[in-house]
Amino acid sequence: MTSVIGHLTGTEFPSQYKKWQISTCQQLFEAPIITSVDKDKESIANNITQQARFSKALFIWTDCDREGEHIGSEVRQAAFAGNPRLEVKRAVFSNTERAHVLRAAQNPIPLDERQVNAVAARIELDLRLGAVFTRFQTLILQALGGDLANDRVISYGSCQFPTLGFVVDRYFRVKNFVPEQFWSIKVMHRREDMDVTFLWRRHRLFDRMSAVIIFERCLAARLAKVTKLQKKPTSKWRPLPLTTVELQKLGSRFLRMDSQRVMKIAEDLYNKGWISYPRTETDQFDQGMDLRRLIEKQTQDDAWGPHAQELLNGAFRQPRGGRNNDQAHPPIHPVNYVAPGSLEADDRRVYEFVVRRFLACCSDDAKGESTTVEIEFGSEVFLASGLLVLQKNYLLVYPYDKWESSQQLPQFTVGETFEPTEANLTEGKTTPPGYLTEPELISLMDANGIGTDATMAEHIAKIKEREYVMTQSRGGGGRGEPGGRGSRGSRGGRGGRGGSNAESSGSVQQFIPTTLGVALIEGYDSIGLDTSLGKPFLRKEMEIKMKEICAGRKSRNDFMQETLEQYRDAFVRTQQQVELLRAVCSSLARTMKKSLTAMFYRLVANTSLVKEVDLLAEY
Repeated sequence: MTSVIGHLTGTEFPSQYKKWQISTCQQLFEAPIITSVDKDKESIANNITQQARFSKALFIWTDCDREGEHIGSEVRQAAFAGNPRLEVKRAVFSNTERAHVLRAAQNPIPLDERQVNAVAARIELDLRLGAVFTRFQTLILQALGGDLANDRVISYGSCQFPTLGFVVDRYFRVKNFVPEQFWSIKVMHRREDMDVTFLWRRHRLFDRMSAVIIFERCLAARLAKVTKLQKKPTSKWRPLPLTTVELQKLGSRFLRMDSQRVMKIAEDLYNKGWISYPRTETDQFDQGMDLRRLIEKQTQDDAWGPHAQELLNGAFRQPRGGRNNDQAHPPIHPVNYVAPGSLEADDRRVYEFVVRRFLACCSDDAKGESTTVEIEFGSEVFLASGLLVLQKNYLLVYPYDKWESSQQLPQFTVGETFEPTEANLTEGKTTPPGYLTEPELISLMDANGIGTDATMAEHIAKIKEREYVMTQSRGGGGRGEPGGRGSRGSRGGRGGRGGSNAESSGSVQQFIPTTLGVALIEGYDSIGLDTSLGKPFLRKEMEIKMKEICAGRKSRNDFMQETLEQYRDAFVRTQQQVELLRAVCSSLARTMKKSLTAMFYRLVANTSLVKEVDLLAEY
């Protein structure tokens, strides 16, 4: 028995293709590729080869996902170097419960060659595309001189650029936003020493004259009539079991750590035996898992131990099941108890979050009662709502969710009329969306198939490392009332009516593109490619085709030819329109240092981002 750490092999071009020249970039679409064992993995591969010489069979227990299947094929290759007659099988498992492991050991299967081919194709494409466009744009932009001439690598990646594109798109939505004035009607009535606020069903109007006419009709009617009264039980559902994507998003939002830091800590906790494997898409627990045994281990904690004990005493509920199961790993959960005081501060916070999330999943939903009163006032409908929380249940152990009792409503009767205490015509202005936060960016990447749950944090870290984006803490959650009619905030147009809801949990990291980041996306957009390299569509299509390989509907060769042809066309078009790319980026060489310096001082001063920061003043 032995083990591996990730992939054993890497790919590279032969030595004759190592020199960076614009004239040879296009050759990399077809140049031969060498696959060899990485230098730091040679001892592992040699150990497998040596062990194989004295074995009759190879039993592979790598992760049951695409990457795990490919790693299994690398292990097989290293073993065949020592004994090509080995019988090779793999175990199919998704958790380490004893019964599940035994069942997997008794039912081995061959490696899935289709998954192996899909990953091999992705590895080759990442190498070819990254090398072609990285070399080309680096050499082109270095020729402009200035700060870009200092042997700086301006890297391209088929996941990296769409990630940057999301940040730049949001930047321009903020930059081009045009606030619009709106008017709304609010009705207030005092009864039983309680002030009840009724909100207008229309919410707001963008035409002042229409709003004034409606408001005057309300005042002329004088009396309001209760048309509907509804009281009903309501619940706040307990969270789903924890996936990698959710851990990264919520870690950024609640723990104030970037996603890469969260994943690094989670992996350390896993390696020490405190939590389960932290890279999983699964949000449903297998029915055969003994969750009560895991809960019992947490009863000794002073903070959440009493809640864990209550679950064992009868409050336990089988966790909700989501829609995702990667058939490789269970949701992230605590495996063993560790006293929080024995962990470093950040490790303790991540471990506590994982434990509390798991206990919340095993608890009952929060219960409450909602009351809604609907009134008609001058032919307009207004609503007042109240919430009374009756049983907090999972909220007792999971403070990251908020669900509080709201205004209490006095007694109303359907059909009764009353004269409102106060009615006002209010006015306001729409506000722009916030700059993109890390939880929002991860959500966009996940929805568009950019990266995997295991690599999203790396792509985000890469665009920061390359200085394509900078980060700043967004303080205080929301930024006023968001706009309402959907954004028309294209880069060349006005911002339109609309904003997105800002994070409401306090300070989170938000991304602002640097001049370099904007220039790269704008440069490629100006070329007029059928599908811009800064958009997610090409990479999303790659992901769909890889799934088709795994399903047996597409061959690796067809996938490679189709994808390389798409990117080759984009590269040829870029070469033909290279002067446009130079023109967009030429001002960059003159202004980048000034822009970054100005931005640095703004960040240090912690200037509110409600005041627009024009990072491209000289762009």
